[in-house]
Amino acid sequence: MIILKDIKKEFQLGQQKVKALKGINLEVDKNDFVSIMGPSGSGKTTLMNIVGCLDTPSSGNYYLNNQLVSELDEDSLARIRNKEIGFVFQSFHLLAKNSALDNVLLPMKYAGTDINEATERAKYILEQVGLSDRINHGPSELSGGQQQRVAIARALVNKPSILFADEPTGNLDSKTGDDVMNLFKELNEEGQTIILITHEEDIAKQSRRIINIKDGLIESDTKI
Repeated sequence: MIILKDIKKEFQLGQQKVKALKGINLEVDKNDFVSIMGPSGSGKTTLMNIVGCLDTPSSGNYYLNNQLVSELDEDSLARIRNKEIGFVFQSFHLLAKNSALDNVLLPMKYAGTDINEATERAKYILEQVGLSDRINHGPSELSGGQQQRVAIARALVNKPSILFADEPTGNLDSKTGDDVMNLFKELNEEGQTIILITHEEDIAKQSRRIINIKDGLIESDTKI
């Protein structure tokens, strides 16, 4: 599903050239559940941005579902980001004035899905994440854990090939974080491919595979 070949990424900061990634080789199979760990500045977020088609490498090749990403135009990349990839972030990124249902509907509106079909799909996904009784509530009326579940539902609504989660439990207490991780595990058991970025070892250990990144290189890749 994902193949990275000698991926490098450099940034220019003033007169200094920063090498964020120094040659990453990585394969992620369908239905994998991968945690990426590393200290601040290790390159893990840069790696996720490249794999999530939010950024491009300075050199190297990235294949997503057998497509060489560097050969895709902006319209194709936008379609992939909307249809093939779901994103979940630490800070939820929900629209404050929209209900849970309307927040989940957004990706399908961008995709041009029929509104009746989209509404049924959004309701179904919210039910799957345990929020069928909260669909008309706004973010201010939901707990942190419930807001993250809305964010997960929004990420899943277009049936993405890959779900990316960047520190998804970072703003949650430990019990709520465990609930969110249990939801990820259920989704993975149902066939969802998940790539998780975390700095918490106990969270990473709930995945199937842990990749440690240090100084822009993969230091270890361990199956659990």
